[in-house]
Amino acid sequence: MAKRKKLTKGQNRRIKANLSSKLKNEKVNWQDDELGAQQAGLVISRFGQHADVEDQQGNIYRCNIRRTVKSLVCGDEVVWRLGKETQHSVSGVIEAVHERKSELSRPDVYDGLKPIAANIDQIFIVSSILPVFNPDIIDRYLVATELTGIKPVIVLNKVDLTTSEDEQQLIDEQLKLYQDIGYQVIRVSSKSGDGIEQIRERLVQRTSIFVGQSGVGKSTLVNTLMPELDLLTKQVSDNSGLGQHTTTVARLYHLENSGSLIDSPGIREFGLWHLTPDQVDAGFIEFQPFFGHCKFRDCKHQSDPGCALVAAVDEGQINPVRFASYQRILASLDGNKLTSRFQ
Repeated sequence: MAKRKKLTKGQNRRIKANLSSKLKNEKVNWQDDELGAQQAGLVISRFGQHADVEDQQGNIYRCNIRRTVKSLVCGDEVVWRLGKETQHSVSGVIEAVHERKSELSRPDVYDGLKPIAANIDQIFIVSSILPVFNPDIIDRYLVATELTGIKPVIVLNKVDLTTSEDEQQLIDEQLKLYQDIGYQVIRVSSKSGDGIEQIRERLVQRTSIFVGQSGVGKSTLVNTLMPELDLLTKQVSDNSGLGQHTTTVARLYHLENSGSLIDSPGIREFGLWHLTPDQVDAGFIEFQPFFGHCKFRDCKHQSDPGCALVAAVDEGQINPVRFASYQRILASLDGNKLTSRFQ
């Protein structure tokens, strides 16, 4: 059998564009007299030209989206109308979106700044021992959460997996650094059950989202917290060591404790190239006492003479690991924007 030729990125984009055009052509055009009264709803998930909306009784309907609705993501509170008959599996239409209380976004090289989810109370930043513990992506998410005002919780998953003593010591030191700054850290394992109750307690009466790299076990954690969902999970690739994607779109689930949980697609990188240096500064909360005290107003916080941040590192007031991460983020602002896309 001939080997199937791998599609280029351009071919993949054209296929997606053609599919999107086809969906538009098949979109149901509702007449006003074919629709019921306006009612409140919650977006459970977004699928291209359609979205799943939950009514106030907990029923979920696939809906079209009015052209006047410019942005719609999981967690949005909407005004929608139910059709008197279901047409082509579509049951209604979304007519308006309420103002968001909070929003988590990511930059996309094709779509600009792209919202991921709305009306979130807290973000669980999930990392794991495998495929690799990556504090850099944790720091990037922390910057994003500080700018949005959403409460972050750092989760180290798969703590049941054995590592070398040296590697474990480095991870423990990094997690202690976050705790010393003031962030909550939870160590969990779906296999052993460690930390699961701590997460459950934090989910009560909140809307939360799990974010993190591919393969860190977000969907497995959701399975453990809500076993009735039986979400599909996959093993980390033995060949590449990279995580295999399980969740392809963000989706909201309701918990028995009156909380809601959004499982989001995994990413390989989380770019911050849409931010200004001042916004990155605001994301490092322990640096705040030192900003504004450099010798030069345009200090780049690298090797500039009289840099207050460098002096704070030398005096042990700023951790050098966090400072190096901060410098890498600043350096990436003008870097390759393609790294911020979902892989």
